[in-house]
Amino acid sequence: MTDETKTIRQMCDEFGVTPRTLRFYEAKELLFPIREGQKRLFTKRDQARLKLILRGKRFGFSLEEIRQLLNLYHMGDQQLTQLTRTYDIACERLADMERQRDELNEAIDDLKEQLRWGDRVIASMSAKQEAAE
Repeated sequence: MTDETKTIRQMCDEFGVTPRTLRFYEAKELLFPIREGQKRLFTKRDQARLKLILRGKRFGFSLEEIRQLLNLYHMGDQQLTQLTRTYDIACERLADMERQRDELNEAIDDLKEQLRWGDRVIASMSAKQEAAE
């Protein structure tokens, strides 16, 4: 192991992922660690890719979208294609997230109104019951 590579344990500690996650990303051909028998050594490239994978997942990108974006890195155009496509997907994702937020806010407002109605009905019924006693 060199300063340029990290073990699974080091990757897990640094990025807050499990060994299973790293093996999954390797199986999905998103990471390409150096194999030394059963040992995996992750290069600087793998570390950078994992950082991008985790960021993409946090923003709700699918693994297939992340793979496509990572594969655009070596297009030979100073990453213009990769950056442009990432930007386009990010704009779409932001619009989706804002729509979901708006729908959630509407559902929250509706539920609050139903709870206010429930409070009024319960208070009215309780008052009637107390008056009858």
